Amino acid sequence: MSKKPSPRTPAASPEGPAATAAEPRTLPGRLTAAAVLTALEGLALAGLGVYMLFVGIAGHPDSPQQAETGGVTLLALAALPLIAARGLRLGRRWSRGPALITQLMALPVAWTLWTTGGAMTAAAVALALAAVAVAGLLVNPTATEALGIGPADQAR
Repeated sequence: MSKKPSPRTPAASPEGPAATAAEPRTLPGRLTAAAVLTALEGLALAGLGVYMLFVGIAGHPDSPQQAETGGVTLLALAALPLIAARGLRLGRRWSRGPALITQLMALPVAWTLWTTGGAMTAAAVALALAAVAVAGLLVNPTATEALGIGPADQAR
């Protein structure tokens, strides 16, 4: 009696089992969009952090120490969305939490920018729209299933 390979075990391929395991997994567009937007948020934070460091070191801020500390803080904060975006792009289950936390932190920042007024109003709107869009994309059933989160996993 011949044994059929189970759906959980990869079928033998001419290149061997390692080639089958290395095949990239296709992710839904919603998850890819969430990863891109999260990465853009992280890059914006990193850019602002570098700018603040530059102004603190080479410019003439009111308080160089405050500018440098703010720059280092923004660079550290930029790591969270950048790491989460990479995890989302790779379809890692753990990445949804840090990505959602990033969006929850972005909403009060957007509100603060909105109340500042002036040129910051456009930045506030862009940040709020991105945060709401990413949060919506991450709680979408298609994205949660692609990350292996959902009711089907709760039953196991």
